[in-house]
Amino acid sequence: MLGSVMLGSVTLPPRDVAVAIFGEGSELARLLVLELRLPRTLAAFATGGLLAVAGALMQVLLRNPLADPYVLGISGGAAVGALLAMISGLGLAWVSGSAFAGALLSTLIVFGLAHGTGSWTPTRLLLTGVVVAAGWGAVITFLLAVRPSPELPGMLYWLMGDLAHARGYALPWLALAAIVGLALPLGRGLNVLARGPLQAAVLGVSVRRLEWTVYLLAAVVTAVAVTTAGTIGFVGLIIPHMLRLVIGNDQRLLLPASALAGGILLTLADTLARTVIAPEQLPVGVITAMLGVPVFLYLLYRSRT
Repeated sequence: MLGSVMLGSVTLPPRDVAVAIFGEGSELARLLVLELRLPRTLAAFATGGLLAVAGALMQVLLRNPLADPYVLGISGGAAVGALLAMISGLGLAWVSGSAFAGALLSTLIVFGLAHGTGSWTPTRLLLTGVVVAAGWGAVITFLLAVRPSPELPGMLYWLMGDLAHARGYALPWLALAAIVGLALPLGRGLNVLARGPLQAAVLGVSVRRLEWTVYLLAAVVTAVAVTTAGTIGFVGLIIPHMLRLVIGNDQRLLLPASALAGGILLTLADTLARTVIAPEQLPVGVITAMLGVPVFLYLLYRSRT
């Protein structure tokens, strides 16, 4: 995080960063640190942590190693809400609010359709999420096709993940602290649930209540992450996998480790996105894919039997 605040078109030494945080030093250093880099760095770390924890929870809930925070169509609903706000010419606050509303709407649709008249199963929930996500994708394509070309770059950057306007870091940090604080007491139950619902029920775990809790927690924090920075892929899929290969599958360790590793990955990716072709910026989602995929493949290769 310190490196992210230091690096950019103008590199600041650590002393200038520390002085600027306390409101002293040159006006340029205060502007770069307090108005531009520090809020963006804090938002990047919290968003990465949220996505990684949500991915770990979804993989336990669905008992599917390919599950990620976006598998239930949450990002598609958020993207449609944000694009509609952009098309209407609304401000940044409305774009964020519309994205959050779209994410929650998608959550309700998926859960309602998957539940039906009886109980839902992980397979049914996953299939419903995939279909709803495909529907949102069609709506997104339609919206991009009918808009004038000058508005397309901003929309595409948001869809690929963009932290350039992520100044509101308080909400994602509160959500990250809440999700880690709530998930840690559930760690023992999640360890049992990962072995299957029947074994969990036999061992005294309230399976249905735990699944509902995990689903709602993952959905809400994903909505907060997408609202903050758009759709950033690979973090929620790769980080839990990487950590399982390194530290094992104990959720009591995996969840807080995911928060830290996800925050580190997205902070590093955002720093590279700002500096690789400075003063131009890259979508941070491109960087997360370029960083995450080779590391993930290497870990899989190293752990082969």
